[in-house]
Amino acid sequence: MTLPRYTQIGLLAVTVGTLAFTGPALRAQAPVPANIQAAVDAAFAKYKGLKEGKNADYIPALAKVDPNLFGIAVVTADGKVYSAGDLKTEVSIQSISKVFTMAQVIQEQGMDSIAKRIGVDATGARFNSIIAIEGVRTVVGTGAPEMNPLVNPGAISATSMVTGASKDDVWNKIIGIHNDFAGRSLTVLQDVYKSEADTNQRNQAIGALMFAYGYIKTDWQQAVDLYTKQCSIGVNAKDLATMAATLAFGGKNPVTNKQVMDPAKVPGVLAVMATAGLYDDSGKWLYRTGLPGKSGVGGGLIAVSPGKFGIAVVSPPLDDAGNSVRAQNAIADISNALHGNPLSSPPK
Repeated sequence: MTLPRYTQIGLLAVTVGTLAFTGPALRAQAPVPANIQAAVDAAFAKYKGLKEGKNADYIPALAKVDPNLFGIAVVTADGKVYSAGDLKTEVSIQSISKVFTMAQVIQEQGMDSIAKRIGVDATGARFNSIIAIEGVRTVVGTGAPEMNPLVNPGAISATSMVTGASKDDVWNKIIGIHNDFAGRSLTVLQDVYKSEADTNQRNQAIGALMFAYGYIKTDWQQAVDLYTKQCSIGVNAKDLATMAATLAFGGKNPVTNKQVMDPAKVPGVLAVMATAGLYDDSGKWLYRTGLPGKSGVGGGLIAVSPGKFGIAVVSPPLDDAGNSVRAQNAIADISNALHGNPLSSPPK
C-alpha cells in the first residue's frame, strides 16, 4: 500500500469579501503533473507574440526596458526549475518586494504586527492613493485600519517597521530576506534607483502623512528611501519563481533547502497576496486563478500554488491596472494545465 504524501500548508477559508489562509494544517498534497515543461513551453509559444500593454513610464528607467523581454519559470518542491524564454535579464522587482519586506516584519515581530499597525484589508483605492490614508486616519490605533502592506502607504510603513540600529542595519535585513527567498545575492539596479528617487515625490508625501497619522513611528524619509531602494532590486524570472516557491513550501527554499520563514507565518503572507496582490484587479485575478500573487510595474509577476509550485513571469508591458499582460495569461494557462488552483478540488 502506498501512502499519500503530506505537506504543511494552510487551510483555506473563505469569508465575505476576504480570502484567509489559516493553519498550518496537515492535508494530502496533490501531485503536480509530469508535463510541467510542456505546459511552460505551450504558454511561451502562445503568448510570445502578444503585443498588448505598454511599459510603465512614470518611472523613466522603466520605459527604457525592452518590451519584448519574456521569461517564464516554475519551481517545484524538489528544486527543479522548468523554464522558457529569458531567465537571465534582470528587471527591477518593484512592488513584488512588498511581499518580502512584509514577510520580514511578520517573521521578526509576529502576525499581529502587520495586522494591528497597518491592516490586512483591501483599500478599494489605487495603490498610491492619498485619499485612502485620509479615509483610515480616524481609526489609527483601533486595530482595524482599512489598509495593507501591498499598497504604497502600507508598504512604506512596513519598511519603517524593519528594526535595526542604523539605516545600513535595516537595509541589510531587507536585502537579506530577499536574498534568502531568491537563493542568491541580489543587487540594486542603480539606474532604476536613481530614476525612481528623482521622481518619488508622491511617495514622499505618503510617507510624511503616514508619519503624521502614527503609522510610521521612525524616520519617514529613511523609510521612503529604503522602500525606493528595495523596489529597485534586480531580479530575473528564475529568482522570482524561487521566491514564490519558497512561499509555496512553507517558507523553505526548495533550491537551497534553507528555512527562510516560519511555516506558521507563511499563510498570513499568502492571504494578503490573495486579496491585494494585483492592484485594482486582485479580485479578477483570484477569480480567474485562485492563486495568491503579486505583480510589479517592472514587469514581474509571481504566483503561489501552495504545496505544488511557485511560478513567475517577466514581461514589461502592463495593462491599465499595472499588471503584466503576458504574465497573467501565461500563469493562468500553466496553472490550469497543472491543476494549481488551491480553490479547486475534484468531485468525490
